[in-house]
Amino acid sequence: MRVAFYAPLKPPTHPAPSGDRHMARLLMAVLQQAGHEVELAARLRSWDGRGDSERQRRLQQLGEKLARRYLRRLATGAEMLKPDLWFTYHLYHKAPDWIGPIVSRALAIPYVVAEASHAPKQAQGPWAEGFAAAEKSIRQAAAVVAVNSKDVPCLRRLAKSERLFQIRPFLDTAPYKELPSRDECRARVRRMFGLEAEQPWLLTVAMMREGDKHRSYELLAQALQGLLDRDWQLLVVGDGVARAQVEIAFAPLTEKGRVVFAGARDAVEIRQLTAACDVYVWPAVNEAFGMAFLEAQAAGLPVVAGRYGGVADVVDDGEDGLLTAPGDQEAFANAVSSLLQDPDRRRRMGAAARERVLAGHGLEGAAARIDQIIQPLVP
Repeated sequence: MRVAFYAPLKPPTHPAPSGDRHMARLLMAVLQQAGHEVELAARLRSWDGRGDSERQRRLQQLGEKLARRYLRRLATGAEMLKPDLWFTYHLYHKAPDWIGPIVSRALAIPYVVAEASHAPKQAQGPWAEGFAAAEKSIRQAAAVVAVNSKDVPCLRRLAKSERLFQIRPFLDTAPYKELPSRDECRARVRRMFGLEAEQPWLLTVAMMREGDKHRSYELLAQALQGLLDRDWQLLVVGDGVARAQVEIAFAPLTEKGRVVFAGARDAVEIRQLTAACDVYVWPAVNEAFGMAFLEAQAAGLPVVAGRYGGVADVVDDGEDGLLTAPGDQEAFANAVSSLLQDPDRRRRMGAAARERVLAGHGLEGAAARIDQIIQPLVP
């Protein structure tokens, strides 16, 4: 079938890398792998991070204008064919879908949403208009696909069980099956960054921006301050507008030679850096589930993370990683310490993580599940 795809929070063509952009691209790949023809129907970013009602109204007007333009283009029949289904990824009160519901109603085609979230406490706040629009979209949807299990209880208020589906978080596992050997990756990383070969290497990969990412970096730096009696070095991969603040948070550790900043790296480099390390560490403040966790596990690393959102959907606590109470700096430090002092355990956990992710979180399984959900919607 022909699928019109839209990601209101961040389009898959956006220049700035992020987990959201990555997931949008993966979803398009999953739909294509299931045999469907996927068209990026719109690039409008409807996100309003400040709670500016005037901005939200302008975005609504622009979205409605783009919906009418899309329908006019279809009517000419010269540029594009009518889609059989509209698929919107990640809408919520800060990034509602102002386009898909209009187009779907006008064309009488099914409207599907994936990773929608519904937060009733926002009904009367500065994003009240966006909240109302997102709620209306979810109610209209023929299928609501939840990637984060934590979203399900609130979504049940809007979508009956026959319209609400869950899918495992997923990634493209193929590149992880072709990684160079750990020894080769480790030798390369040692040459690049001067890390000590005999010490365990911790890794974190995350954008450096204000808000939850910055808080996660601060919590990580504070937790690691309590582990200076153990051998370890941390490789930090990422960049962004908050880099200066992040570097300040880690300054006492950097001065002691414990932390190395690798800056932004492409996907191929990140996979090889990951395969060279021993433990992935990230407090995950308010993370939905964290694509970086799946990527680290696919490369064979155990994860230490905060138990936020749907992180438990991708980290099996005690089996392939360790989860700690949200914001608990001491518990996080103790979890990291336990893996630092037990190399056999961290190797077992890393092997279990890799096996589970490669076997159960790939594009093939996601494509089959998505197809199972959307095929019955289109005669």
